[in-house]
Parts: sequence; structure tokens; C-alpha cells
Amino acid sequence: MAVKASSKASSPIQAVLGSDDAEVKRVARELANRMTPASGGDFACDTIEGQVSNASEAATRVHQTVEALQTFPFFGGEKLVWLKNANFLGDTVTSKASETLEALVGLQQLLEKGLPEGIRFLLSATEFDKRRAFSKALVGFATVQTFDHMDTSRAGWEEKAMVLVREQAELVGLRLDGAALELLAVRTGGERRTILSELEKISLYLGDSARTVTAADVHLLVPMSGTAAVFELGNALAARNTAGALALLELLERQKDDSPIKSMLVAIIPTFRNLLAVKELMEAHRLSPPREAFFFGKTLEKLPPQATEHLPRKKDGGINAYSLGIAAQHAHRFTLRELRAAQKSVLEANIALVSGEDPHGVLQQLVIRLGPA
Repeated sequence: MAVKASSKASSPIQAVLGSDDAEVKRVARELANRMTPASGGDFACDTIEGQVSNASEAATRVHQTVEALQTFPFFGGEKLVWLKNANFLGDTVTSKASETLEALVGLQQLLEKGLPEGIRFLLSATEFDKRRAFSKALVGFATVQTFDHMDTSRAGWEEKAMVLVREQAELVGLRLDGAALELLAVRTGGERRTILSELEKISLYLGDSARTVTAADVHLLVPMSGTAAVFELGNALAARNTAGALALLELLERQKDDSPIKSMLVAIIPTFRNLLAVKELMEAHRLSPPREAFFFGKTLEKLPPQATEHLPRKKDGGINAYSLGIAAQHAHRFTLRELRAAQKSVLEANIALVSGEDPHGVLQQLVIRLGPA
């Protein structure tokens, strides 16, 4: 999940956007309650439903929004206009239709000029394409909050997921030790709704007396999703746990949640790339394995910039310290020669996958080759 807001905190124009539909709807509802004038009675909030099935309906809803924004409240005073759950701002045929785009131009021009005194506007949408003209203009005149699902294909997602898990655990009065925090973040894939559901389950299990969650509690109560299985596959390979890695491959095969190509790209290739990079770094600078993966970032900060410039990076350009920390905990299990040979095996298996060979067989053979001699 990502949350961003523009600097116009006091703006009468607010937008709540993003792919995390549950959170978008929750935040928008709370915001609507705060923005609705208490003295306006039944006319204090004018809601236009933004769920449409075609461009004609989309244009109609936008025109209704413009009309509502230009209509003063009965008996004076203030009012809120809420374009709710709009689904025509994404990358769809309806969103790209000229009828929709023309209507949005009119809304954009009205908002850019500024609303009449006492008129407030709220937009909520779970389908939103940032590349479109209306989307780009929105940040110029509105306070924008964005709530997106965690992208588990991007480096560094685990750290963001753990931050979210810790925040949600505090809300329900739970404390998680380091191992439990990591495991719950991975097993829920950083999905807010799933995190809340699992924390509520854990809370009921622990009762009122014990409020500290352990990894054993998470293992017992929280099922492993396809995303978690892919992540734990990488950990099993790093630990040279061949039996565990093969069991995870079988689980992924049964679940059909993730393709073999994804297992290769998300778990196997990054795992051995990180192991090799960290092994070379640890030997060159005589670094000790971190007690917790989190701590390795502090170690890397002490090294000269040229020593870390080749390390894998996150989208924001920062070093993916958490994943490297996991690699640093397991690097002692391999020699440099073994890791270089592993890189070659991974490359050959990747070529075999994209060439159309039996994916399950290719990955099974690779896991066996990557295990201890």
C-alpha cells in the first residue's frame, strides 16, 4: 500500500484514489462525514454515484457533478458534492472514450477556477490512471490521498508490508515480535483487509491476557497464500532446505496462484543474485551476519558508496536492505564458487522455462541442483 497526499490540506477539493478499494471506500466515507456541513440538513450532501457501464453514463455523471457544483445550497449555507466510486478514470475503453474525456475537461476547468464559497467537492475512485490529463491536473487543485494494493513484484515490498502490519496491530492492541511481524507481512501479502482479518483472528485466539504475537501463533493461525509461498521458496533456497523448497513448489502447483515464471523472477533469481552480491561484500569487508535482517541496512550505511553502488535497488533508488539482510543471514551456507555455479544453473533453468519445457520439472531439477552437495 502507498499513501500520498498533496500539500493542500485545507482545500475544499479532496480526492481519495487507489486500487485498495476497501481502504478507499473507508477513507472516503470518513472524509465525507467530516466535509458534510452539520447545518445543511438533508441538502448538505449531494452524492453522484460514479459506477457506470459505458461512456454515455460516465459523461452524464460528470455533467451531473458539474451542475451540482454550480448549484447553491437551498437557503444558502454550505454543501458537499461527492462523486462516489468513479470507475471511469482508469485505463479502460470507457475512460478513453471521447464523450468521457470531453465531460472531464468541463469538470477540470470548473475545479481549476475554484469553487463557489461554501461548496466542497469529494472524488473517490478505485480505478485511476495517473497518466491522463484530468489525473495530472487533479494534484494541482486538490488534496489527493492514494491507497494502492501492495505490489509484491517490486523489491522492498516486504518492508512496506511490515510497517502496515505493525500499524494495524497497534490499532487492535497487539504486539508482534520480529519474526511474527515478518511472517504475518509475508503471509498476508501486505493486503490491508487480510491483515485486519488475521489480526482479529489472532486477537481472539490470544484473549485479553496475552497480547504479544509470536511466529508460532502466525504459523498456527494464518494460512499461506501463493505470494507467501513464493517468498518462502526464496528463503528455503537460501537456507539450502531442499525438502522445504520442493514442498513449496508442490504447494504452488496445487494452488495455481502463481506461474513458474513468476516463481523464477520473484523468488529464485533475486535470491541468488542477492546471495552472490552479499557474499562478495561480506568477504571483501569482513562483515558479520546480522542477527535480524533489518539490521543489515545500518551495516551497509557504514560502507563507502563505491562498495554498495552495484547492490539491487528499490524503485525509489534506495538499497533493498531487508532482502539483502536475509541473504546476509544465509550467505555462510555457500561458497563464492557455489554461488557463481548457482547463477549459471538459474540462467539455464530460466532459458528452459521460456523455451517451453515442462515448468514443474525444470523448477524441481533446479531446486535439487541448488541444494547442498
